[in-house]
Amino acid sequence: MKASSLSRQIVLSMTMVAFCVTLLVMGGSFAFYYALAHFQPASLNQDEWTLTTPEVIWMLSAALVTTTAAAWVALRLARRILLPLNSVADCIQRVAAGDLSARASESNHAMGEATRLVHDVNSMAGQLERSTREKALWNAAIAHELRTPVTVLRGRLQGLADGVFEPSPELFGKLLSQVEGLSRLIEDLRTLGLSENGQLHLQIVPTDLAEEVRKVVDLFEPAMRAAGHKPELDLHPGRGHCDPVRFRQVLLALLENVRKHAVPGIVRIHAAVANGRCVLRVEDEGPGVPGDAALRMFEAFWRADASRSRDGGGSGLGLAVVSAITRAHNGHSVCVPSPLGGTAIELTWPDVSNRPG
Repeated sequence: MKASSLSRQIVLSMTMVAFCVTLLVMGGSFAFYYALAHFQPASLNQDEWTLTTPEVIWMLSAALVTTTAAAWVALRLARRILLPLNSVADCIQRVAAGDLSARASESNHAMGEATRLVHDVNSMAGQLERSTREKALWNAAIAHELRTPVTVLRGRLQGLADGVFEPSPELFGKLLSQVEGLSRLIEDLRTLGLSENGQLHLQIVPTDLAEEVRKVVDLFEPAMRAAGHKPELDLHPGRGHCDPVRFRQVLLALLENVRKHAVPGIVRIHAAVANGRCVLRVEDEGPGVPGDAALRMFEAFWRADASRSRDGGGSGLGLAVVSAITRAHNGHSVCVPSPLGGTAIELTWPDVSNRPG
Protein backbone atom coordinates (compact mmCIF):
# COMPACT_ATOMS: atom_id res chain seq x y z
CA MET A 1 0.00 0.00 0.00
CA LYS A 2 1.37 3.32 -1.06
CA ALA A 3 2.24 5.52 1.90
CA SER A 4 0.43 8.81 2.23
CA SER A 5 2.39 11.93 1.55
CA LEU A 6 3.78 13.88 4.46
CA SER A 7 1.71 16.91 3.47
CA ARG A 8 -1.52 14.89 3.55
CA GLN A 9 -0.62 13.33 6.87
CA ILE A 10 0.04 16.73 8.45
CA VAL A 11 -3.18 18.21 7.06
CA LEU A 12 -5.29 15.22 8.17
CA SER A 13 -3.66 15.10 11.58
CA MET A 14 -4.18 18.80 12.25
CA THR A 15 -7.74 18.63 10.96
CA MET A 16 -8.58 15.65 13.13
CA VAL A 17 -7.07 17.31 16.17
CA ALA A 18 -9.14 20.45 15.63
CA PHE A 19 -12.26 18.44 14.95
CA CYS A 20 -11.79 16.31 18.06
CA VAL A 21 -11.21 19.37 20.20
CA THR A 22 -14.39 20.91 18.84
CA LEU A 23 -16.37 17.74 19.53
CA LEU A 24 -14.89 17.57 23.00
CA VAL A 25 -15.96 21.12 23.76
CA MET A 26 -19.44 20.57 22.41
CA GLY A 27 -19.79 17.17 24.12
CA GLY A 28 -18.65 18.71 27.37
CA SER A 29 -21.27 21.44 26.97
CA PHE A 30 -23.98 18.85 26.41
CA ALA A 31 -22.82 16.83 29.41
CA PHE A 32 -22.78 19.94 31.57
CA TYR A 33 -26.31 20.96 30.63
CA TYR A 34 -27.56 17.40 31.04
CA ALA A 35 -26.05 17.07 34.53
CA LEU A 36 -27.37 20.47 35.51
CA ALA A 37 -30.87 19.61 34.29
CA HIS A 38 -30.81 16.22 36.04
CA PHE A 39 -29.41 17.22 39.41
CA GLN A 40 -30.45 20.91 39.68
CA PRO A 41 -33.41 21.43 37.39
CA ALA A 42 -34.50 24.46 39.33
CA SER A 43 -31.43 26.38 38.15
CA LEU A 44 -32.69 26.28 34.58
CA ASN A 45 -35.32 28.72 33.31
CA GLN A 46 -37.02 26.13 31.09
CA ASP A 47 -39.15 23.09 31.79
CA GLU A 48 -37.24 20.63 29.54
CA TRP A 49 -33.77 20.47 28.06
CA THR A 50 -33.83 21.13 24.33
CA LEU A 51 -31.34 22.34 21.76
CA THR A 52 -32.54 25.41 19.98
CA THR A 53 -31.97 26.13 16.32
CA PRO A 54 -29.55 29.02 16.94
CA GLU A 55 -27.44 26.77 19.15
CA VAL A 56 -27.26 24.12 16.42
CA ILE A 57 -26.24 26.74 13.85
CA TRP A 58 -23.65 28.15 16.21
CA MET A 59 -22.07 24.78 16.95
CA LEU A 60 -21.98 23.74 13.29
CA SER A 61 -20.52 27.07 12.27
CA ALA A 62 -17.90 26.88 15.01
CA ALA A 63 -16.93 23.36 13.97
CA LEU A 64 -16.69 24.37 10.29
CA VAL A 65 -14.66 27.51 10.96
CA THR A 66 -12.32 25.74 13.38
CA THR A 67 -11.75 22.81 11.03
CA THR A 68 -11.16 25.07 8.03
CA ALA A 69 -8.70 27.24 9.95
CA ALA A 70 -6.82 24.20 11.18
CA ALA A 71 -6.60 22.76 7.65
CA TRP A 72 -5.33 26.10 6.28
CA VAL A 73 -2.66 26.41 8.99
CA ALA A 74 -1.62 22.79 8.50
CA LEU A 75 -1.31 23.28 4.73
CA ARG A 76 0.93 26.31 5.14
CA LEU A 77 3.03 24.48 7.72
CA ALA A 78 3.32 21.47 5.43
CA ARG A 79 4.50 23.64 2.55
CA ARG A 80 7.17 25.29 4.69
CA ILE A 81 8.44 21.86 5.69
CA LEU A 82 8.03 19.96 2.44
CA LEU A 83 9.33 22.47 -0.11
CA PRO A 84 12.93 22.33 1.17
CA LEU A 85 12.64 18.59 1.83
CA ASN A 86 11.47 17.93 -1.72
CA SER A 87 14.31 20.11 -3.00
CA VAL A 88 16.80 18.12 -0.90
CA ALA A 89 15.35 14.81 -2.13
CA ASP A 90 15.60 15.96 -5.75
CA CYS A 91 19.19 17.11 -5.20
CA ILE A 92 20.18 13.77 -3.66
CA GLN A 93 18.58 11.85 -6.52
CA ARG A 94 20.44 13.93 -9.10
CA VAL A 95 23.74 13.51 -7.24
CA ALA A 96 23.15 9.75 -7.01
CA ALA A 97 22.54 9.76 -10.78
CA GLY A 98 25.91 11.41 -11.36
CA ASP A 99 25.02 15.10 -11.55
CA LEU A 100 27.42 16.43 -8.93
CA SER A 101 26.55 20.03 -9.78
CA ALA A 102 23.01 19.59 -8.38
CA ARG A 103 22.09 21.78 -5.44
CA ALA A 104 18.99 22.06 -3.29
CA SER A 105 17.17 25.37 -3.62
CA GLU A 106 16.93 27.51 -0.51
CA SER A 107 13.67 29.21 0.51
CA ASN A 108 13.29 32.33 2.62
CA HIS A 109 10.13 30.86 4.15
CA ALA A 110 11.69 27.54 5.18
CA MET A 111 11.94 26.69 8.86
CA GLY A 112 15.27 26.84 10.66
CA GLU A 113 15.88 23.08 10.68
CA ALA A 114 14.96 22.77 7.01
CA THR A 115 17.24 25.67 6.10
CA ARG A 116 20.16 24.03 7.90
CA LEU A 117 19.40 20.74 6.15
CA VAL A 118 19.47 22.42 2.73
CA HIS A 119 22.73 24.17 3.60
CA ASP A 120 24.35 20.95 4.84
CA VAL A 121 23.25 18.96 1.79
CA ASN A 122 24.59 21.66 -0.54
CA SER A 123 27.88 21.71 1.36
CA MET A 124 28.11 17.94 1.11
CA ALA A 125 27.37 18.01 -2.62
CA GLY A 126 29.96 20.73 -3.16
CA GLN A 127 32.58 18.80 -1.23
CA LEU A 128 31.78 15.65 -3.21
CA GLU A 129 32.07 17.56 -6.48
CA ARG A 130 35.43 19.03 -5.46
CA SER A 131 36.71 15.64 -4.31
CA THR A 132 35.66 13.99 -7.56
CA ARG A 133 37.25 16.75 -9.61
CA GLU A 134 40.47 16.55 -7.60
CA LYS A 135 40.49 12.76 -7.96
CA ALA A 136 40.21 13.08 -11.73
CA LEU A 137 43.05 15.62 -11.76
CA TRP A 138 45.15 13.33 -9.57
CA ASN A 139 44.57 10.36 -11.85
CA ALA A 140 45.52 12.41 -14.90
CA ALA A 141 48.60 13.83 -13.15
CA ILE A 142 49.76 10.42 -11.95
CA ALA A 143 49.33 8.96 -15.43
CA HIS A 144 51.33 11.87 -16.85
CA GLU A 145 54.14 11.45 -14.33
CA LEU A 146 54.37 7.69 -14.89
CA ARG A 147 54.23 7.89 -18.66
CA THR A 148 57.66 9.44 -19.23
CA PRO A 149 59.82 6.99 -17.24
CA VAL A 150 57.79 3.99 -18.39
CA THR A 151 58.12 5.08 -22.01
CA VAL A 152 61.88 5.55 -21.61
CA LEU A 153 62.28 2.16 -19.94
CA ARG A 154 60.17 0.43 -22.58
CA GLY A 155 62.09 2.04 -25.42
CA ARG A 156 65.50 1.19 -23.98
CA LEU A 157 64.56 -2.38 -23.09
CA GLN A 158 62.97 -2.92 -26.50
CA GLY A 159 66.14 -1.59 -28.09
CA LEU A 160 68.22 -4.01 -26.05
CA ALA A 161 65.95 -6.91 -27.00
CA ASP A 162 66.12 -6.01 -30.70
CA GLY A 163 69.87 -5.48 -30.65
CA VAL A 164 69.59 -1.77 -31.44
CA PHE A 165 71.46 -0.82 -28.26
CA GLU A 166 74.60 -2.46 -27.01
CA PRO A 167 74.57 -3.38 -23.32
CA SER A 168 76.83 -1.01 -21.41
CA PRO A 169 77.27 0.28 -17.86
CA GLU A 170 76.18 3.73 -19.03
CA LEU A 171 72.91 2.41 -20.49
CA PHE A 172 72.18 0.33 -17.39
CA GLY A 173 72.89 3.38 -15.26
CA LYS A 174 70.26 5.38 -17.18
CA LEU A 175 67.75 2.57 -16.81
CA LEU A 176 68.48 2.37 -13.08
CA SER A 177 68.01 6.13 -12.80
CA GLN A 178 64.53 5.85 -14.33
CA VAL A 179 63.66 3.01 -11.97
CA GLU A 180 64.83 5.05 -8.98
CA GLY A 181 62.68 7.94 -10.16
CA LEU A 182 59.68 5.64 -10.35
CA SER A 183 60.42 4.34 -6.86
CA ARG A 184 60.56 7.87 -5.45
CA LEU A 185 57.32 8.79 -7.19
CA ILE A 186 55.56 5.70 -5.83
CA GLU A 187 56.83 6.35 -2.31
CA ASP A 188 55.70 9.99 -2.49
CA LEU A 189 52.25 8.89 -3.65
CA ARG A 190 52.12 6.34 -0.84
CA THR A 191 53.04 8.99 1.73
CA LEU A 192 50.38 11.37 0.47
CA GLY A 193 47.79 8.59 0.41
CA LEU A 194 48.57 7.66 4.01
CA SER A 195 48.34 11.30 5.01
CA GLU A 196 44.96 11.78 3.34
CA ASN A 197 43.61 8.70 5.14
CA GLY A 198 45.08 9.68 8.51
CA GLN A 199 47.36 6.63 8.46
CA LEU A 200 50.74 8.36 8.28
CA HIS A 201 52.13 6.98 11.52
CA LEU A 202 55.20 8.51 13.12
CA GLN A 203 57.83 7.31 15.57
CA ILE A 204 58.26 10.39 17.74
CA VAL A 205 61.50 10.30 19.72
CA PRO A 206 63.89 12.91 21.16
CA THR A 207 66.07 13.98 18.24
CA ASP A 208 69.12 16.20 17.87
CA LEU A 209 67.90 18.31 14.96
CA ALA A 210 71.29 19.88 14.36
CA GLU A 211 72.98 16.50 14.08
CA GLU A 212 70.31 15.22 11.70
CA VAL A 213 70.75 18.30 9.51
CA ARG A 214 74.50 17.77 9.36
CA LYS A 215 74.05 14.13 8.28
CA VAL A 216 71.68 15.05 5.46
CA VAL A 217 73.80 17.98 4.25
CA ASP A 218 76.97 15.87 4.27
CA LEU A 219 75.21 13.32 2.10
CA PHE A 220 73.64 15.80 -0.31
CA GLU A 221 76.39 18.46 -0.42
CA PRO A 222 78.23 17.04 -3.49
CA ALA A 223 75.05 17.23 -5.58
CA MET A 224 74.34 20.75 -4.36
CA ARG A 225 77.85 22.00 -5.07
CA ALA A 226 77.69 20.43 -8.52
CA ALA A 227 74.63 22.62 -9.15
CA GLY A 228 76.44 25.72 -7.86
CA HIS A 229 74.87 25.84 -4.38
CA LYS A 230 76.82 26.41 -1.18
CA PRO A 231 75.16 25.13 2.02
CA GLU A 232 75.35 27.45 5.02
CA LEU A 233 74.31 25.97 8.37
CA ASP A 234 72.57 27.98 11.08
CA LEU A 235 72.05 25.33 13.75
CA HIS A 236 71.16 25.78 17.41
CA PRO A 237 71.90 23.04 19.92
CA GLY A 238 68.97 21.27 21.49
CA ARG A 239 66.90 18.14 21.22
CA GLY A 240 63.38 18.19 19.88
CA HIS A 241 60.71 15.56 19.41
CA CYS A 242 60.05 14.31 15.89
CA ASP A 243 60.28 11.26 13.65
CA PRO A 244 63.97 11.36 12.59
CA VAL A 245 63.39 9.30 9.45
CA ARG A 246 60.63 11.61 8.28
CA PHE A 247 62.70 14.62 9.32
CA ARG A 248 65.52 13.52 7.03
CA GLN A 249 63.01 12.84 4.24
CA VAL A 250 61.63 16.37 4.59
CA LEU A 251 65.05 18.02 4.56
CA LEU A 252 66.16 16.01 1.52
CA ALA A 253 63.02 17.09 -0.33
CA LEU A 254 63.65 20.74 0.53
CA LEU A 255 67.28 20.58 -0.59
CA GLU A 256 66.31 18.77 -3.79
CA ASN A 257 63.74 21.49 -4.47
CA VAL A 258 66.43 24.15 -4.03
CA ARG A 259 68.91 22.25 -6.22
CA LYS A 260 66.43 22.05 -9.10
CA HIS A 261 64.77 25.45 -8.96
CA ALA A 262 66.99 28.00 -7.19
CA VAL A 263 69.75 30.02 -8.79
CA PRO A 264 73.31 29.05 -7.78
CA GLY A 265 74.29 30.64 -4.50
CA ILE A 266 74.05 30.29 -0.74
CA VAL A 267 71.50 27.89 0.73
CA ARG A 268 70.95 28.65 4.40
CA ILE A 269 69.59 25.84 6.59
CA HIS A 270 68.27 26.80 10.00
CA ALA A 271 67.18 24.36 12.72
CA ALA A 272 66.30 25.15 16.32
CA VAL A 273 64.15 24.16 19.29
CA ALA A 274 62.78 27.08 21.29
CA ASN A 275 59.69 28.06 23.24
CA GLY A 276 58.24 24.58 22.94
CA ARG A 277 58.43 24.47 19.16
CA CYS A 278 60.77 22.90 16.60
CA VAL A 279 61.75 24.93 13.54
CA LEU A 280 63.34 23.93 10.24
CA ARG A 281 63.89 26.58 7.58
CA VAL A 282 65.65 26.40 4.20
CA GLU A 283 66.43 29.65 2.34
CA ASP A 284 67.87 30.35 -1.10
CA GLU A 285 68.98 33.39 -3.10
CA GLY A 286 66.32 33.29 -5.78
CA PRO A 287 64.51 33.65 -7.98
CA GLY A 288 61.67 33.40 -5.45
CA VAL A 289 57.97 33.02 -6.15
CA PRO A 290 55.14 35.61 -6.26
CA GLY A 291 52.71 35.82 -3.38
CA ASP A 292 49.84 33.98 -5.07
CA ALA A 293 52.15 31.14 -6.14
CA ALA A 294 53.56 30.85 -2.60
CA LEU A 295 50.09 29.91 -1.36
CA ARG A 296 50.05 26.91 -3.73
CA MET A 297 53.60 25.70 -3.24
CA PHE A 298 52.51 22.71 -1.16
CA GLU A 299 49.80 21.46 -3.55
CA ALA A 300 50.46 18.09 -5.18
CA PHE A 301 51.51 18.18 -8.85
CA TRP A 302 51.56 21.98 -8.87
CA ARG A 303 54.50 23.77 -10.45
CA ALA A 304 55.13 27.50 -10.52
CA ASP A 305 56.16 27.10 -14.17
CA ALA A 306 53.71 24.76 -15.86
CA SER A 307 56.00 24.43 -18.89
CA ARG A 308 58.69 22.61 -16.90
CA SER A 309 59.11 19.02 -17.83
CA ARG A 310 59.33 16.21 -15.34
CA ASP A 311 63.04 15.84 -15.88
CA GLY A 312 63.71 19.49 -15.16
CA GLY A 313 60.93 20.30 -12.72
CA GLY A 314 60.39 17.13 -10.75
CA SER A 315 57.11 15.35 -10.18
CA GLY A 316 55.53 18.20 -8.25
CA LEU A 317 55.10 16.01 -5.16
CA GLY A 318 58.14 16.96 -3.08
CA LEU A 319 56.69 19.93 -1.23
CA ALA A 320 53.30 18.22 -0.92
CA VAL A 321 55.03 15.37 0.91
CA VAL A 322 56.85 17.93 3.08
CA SER A 323 53.54 19.52 4.02
CA ALA A 324 51.91 16.12 4.72
CA ILE A 325 54.71 15.04 7.06
CA THR A 326 54.63 18.40 8.83
CA ARG A 327 50.87 18.11 9.37
CA ALA A 328 51.39 14.61 10.76
CA HIS A 329 53.61 16.29 13.39
CA ASN A 330 50.69 18.68 14.14
CA GLY A 331 52.73 21.46 12.57
CA HIS A 332 52.39 23.74 9.57
CA SER A 333 54.54 24.83 6.63
CA VAL A 334 54.81 28.23 4.98
CA CYS A 335 56.60 29.73 2.01
CA VAL A 336 57.76 33.32 2.52
CA PRO A 337 60.36 35.67 1.00
CA SER A 338 63.90 35.03 2.18
CA PRO A 339 66.27 37.70 3.49
CA LEU A 340 68.74 36.26 0.96
CA GLY A 341 66.50 37.47 -1.85
CA GLY A 342 64.82 34.20 -2.75
CA THR A 343 62.40 31.84 -1.04
CA ALA A 344 62.30 30.57 2.53
CA ILE A 345 60.31 27.45 3.36
CA GLU A 346 59.74 27.17 7.09
CA LEU A 347 58.34 24.20 8.98
CA THR A 348 57.29 24.43 12.62
CA TRP A 349 55.75 21.82 14.89
CA PRO A 350 55.19 21.50 18.66
CA ASP A 351 57.97 19.88 20.67
CA VAL A 352 55.69 17.25 22.20
CA SER A 353 56.67 13.65 22.95
CA ASN A 354 53.21 12.10 23.27
CA ARG A 355 51.39 12.53 19.98
CA PRO A 356 49.04 10.08 18.28
CA GLY A 357 50.55 8.53 15.18
